[in-house]
Amino acid sequence: MSTKNPSINGILHPELFIGVISYVSASNVKANLSSAGFPCGSHFAGGRYGKGEVGEFVLIEGQTTLLLGRIIEVRLPETDRKTLKPDKFDNINLDAIGTIQLLGTVAMDSLKVKAGIDKYPRLGDRVYSAPHRFISEIPLLMNRKNEDNMKVMLSLGEIDISEESEVIITPEKLFGRHCAILGATGGGKSWTTARIIEECIKYKSKIILLDPTGEYRDFAGEHIIHCNLGEVSHDKIAEGSIDCSLPVNSFTESDFIALFRPSPGIQFPKLRQAMISLRIVHYNSSFGENGLFIKENKPYSEITPIISDPDVAEVSNNPNSPFDVTKIIGQIRQECAWENENGYGRINEQQWGQCQSLVSRISNIIYSKHLSFIFRSEGKKPVTDLIKKFTKNEKRLLRICLAGVSYEFQSREIVANAIGRYLLNLARNGEITSPIVLIVDEAHNFLGRNINSEDSMYRLDAIGLIAKEGRKYGLNICLSTQRPRDIPEDVLSQMGTLVVHRLVNDSDREVVERACGEIDRAATSFLPNLKPGEAAIIGIDFPIPLTVQVRKPSTPPKSDGPDYQRKWQDS
Repeated sequence: MSTKNPSINGILHPELFIGVISYVSASNVKANLSSAGFPCGSHFAGGRYGKGEVGEFVLIEGQTTLLLGRIIEVRLPETDRKTLKPDKFDNINLDAIGTIQLLGTVAMDSLKVKAGIDKYPRLGDRVYSAPHRFISEIPLLMNRKNEDNMKVMLSLGEIDISEESEVIITPEKLFGRHCAILGATGGGKSWTTARIIEECIKYKSKIILLDPTGEYRDFAGEHIIHCNLGEVSHDKIAEGSIDCSLPVNSFTESDFIALFRPSPGIQFPKLRQAMISLRIVHYNSSFGENGLFIKENKPYSEITPIISDPDVAEVSNNPNSPFDVTKIIGQIRQECAWENENGYGRINEQQWGQCQSLVSRISNIIYSKHLSFIFRSEGKKPVTDLIKKFTKNEKRLLRICLAGVSYEFQSREIVANAIGRYLLNLARNGEITSPIVLIVDEAHNFLGRNINSEDSMYRLDAIGLIAKEGRKYGLNICLSTQRPRDIPEDVLSQMGTLVVHRLVNDSDREVVERACGEIDRAATSFLPNLKPGEAAIIGIDFPIPLTVQVRKPSTPPKSDGPDYQRKWQDS
């Protein structure tokens, strides 16, 4: 069968006939399965066919329509159930009934596939096993008109061991409306992520990978850049990788509030006012003394003309304006000065004392060895410069390793949020000329994070915003996670394509159902039983769920667990 010269006779093979329709309803149909009693399936064109097994795709030949379905149940009539014998060879004439979920309609002239049922089958219509080659080509047979001659194709895996069942998908279908790779631990999620990256970098792709564990460090080649943030352990450093910094001016006011965690009483307003004052000094150093905006013992007549200037006010109240964060402790002390009718007096030691826990936290963070790539990054290349150059050069994969970023102080979440915001700002400013896909591994660690439960205004939401508005700027996102229930539903609902591996948790499957209107309980019931590396592809461009055995990547991720045998062996 070829999509260039389609023929209905090329997919309805007499050898794959399995039965006839015996019952029709609005939701599904039932068929008498003539081959269900055989001791095993059969082989045809190099592939194995169950000819009546649960999960098998079938074609129903009507008088004017050809329908695609999937067997979701096989049973015997109650009257015949007790006649079943343990010797399978005596069961060839079993009168089995198969329940078939109707998935879509196949055009009888072109074999194009579309969701929905043009016309229900009639009693007696013939049912065939769908050839694996045909099933594997469904993503191409469902192409929009302007996709027919596309050259960039991503090979993900196979429907069956048959060489003719390769599943090929265009990047428009996979990433065009954002993508999520979901699956329980051990289901093959990382394997699929690596496979997709490998396929993309065969072309002039632009992939930015946030790698929080360092498991994708083995990717190599002239089109790949590895960079590290933080103190990455030696065994997780990719060959030729670059130690980078994250410029402190990448942070906004909300990032600093998240990092320093002021209490809502006296600390929060003093920290916020200190940042405003330091922005004024950064705007014009002549307004400060030793980098500080001095308020102690200053009359209003000296301060008011400065802060009331429209240009100064615009800069100081802009949460994205830069300032010297190393001066923040000294400035907090200045904000604790007494106020009277004429101006500021000496430092209020009581207020200053109430800020000591905040001061201690800020000092620990600024001088932390694990965060030196932010606050003491002399000599390291800014990751923001690397990202900006990547958008314009010939490189295809930029992997940003976060394995060295500390878990303390919500550092990982804040760093990932700052990178996401920088990318989104580049996109909004029209600086992305070639489509970029941001792949976020372990995405549940970076999405839906609030600074605290009391103030929802300060949310780490840059990656979520990319999912909601990045597409129109040529910035798409691919989330990879084993905990779909921890991804905000308003973000997951933006994922047009879901690559779903085994999901055992009921809450995770329910989230997938709600996020993707193209899947129902009959389809999700297969998810707990998917084999390692097997995935169901679902979405707006895949209204017919497609189960694929993802091909092993040439560069598998380093996601092995601990080696007990080697480490615990008695010497």
